[in-house]
Amino acid sequence: MTGQQALQALDAAIVEQERQRQAQADRVCDEAMQVARDALALWSQELKAEQKMTMTLDELLARWPTDIPFKGELIDDRGCMCAQGQVLHYIGGMTPDDLRRIRQADADRKTAELLGISRAHAVLLRRVNDSMPGAPTCVLTEPEKVLGDQAQRVLAFWRHLDAMTANDWQKFYAARAAAGDAARDAAWDAAGDDAAWAAARAAAWAAAGAAAWDAARATNEIQGAAVMRDRGQPFFFLPMFGFATPEEIV
Repeated sequence: MTGQQALQALDAAIVEQERQRQAQADRVCDEAMQVARDALALWSQELKAEQKMTMTLDELLARWPTDIPFKGELIDDRGCMCAQGQVLHYIGGMTPDDLRRIRQADADRKTAELLGISRAHAVLLRRVNDSMPGAPTCVLTEPEKVLGDQAQRVLAFWRHLDAMTANDWQKFYAARAAAGDAARDAAWDAAGDDAAWAAARAAAWAAAGAAAWDAARATNEIQGAAVMRDRGQPFFFLPMFGFATPEEIV
């Protein structure tokens, strides 16, 4: 190889090395730009959501049939919200970051306050979400579709749970202790079960804390009162909360 050829080969190697370096730099730049675009898109989406934090309950109820809420968590990584998350965001003014930080029990309580419903009813909204026709709207506007024909008494009982004073709870715990575990375990041999009873039981259970079992079964006694009476079976759980019969709940 002559000296001239060696110089030409060296120039070619330098050119190729520069081409590869530039190609690598372009790839890194493209990747960085894509990351920036993705971050901007997410920021824009959340900014847009934050700018739409004014909505009445009626507007939200009207929106739900065509804008089905995401189910699974208050808000996901894309900014999609479940029914409860939308209430907290659009009516309560909570930001996406707020929704990601709040504890679920606090979210249930805040939703109840915003909508003027019981904590158990707020839990029901979260659990049902869009899992049945007409939901989540019907959870608030037509609860009979979710809870059965005794829905209004169930909702009244749940409001009573929220309003119980320290003295009321002392009376409850005394009544429960007097009943005995064996009697309590045997009491619910009543009226079978269905989806409405299961939904109500789960909501009451989640909202009633240490009284979860008893509140859930008292709720089912309200729903199954007619069947229990047909069987001659007395109410067991309701009296612990101060009601001899469902009709006493107002």
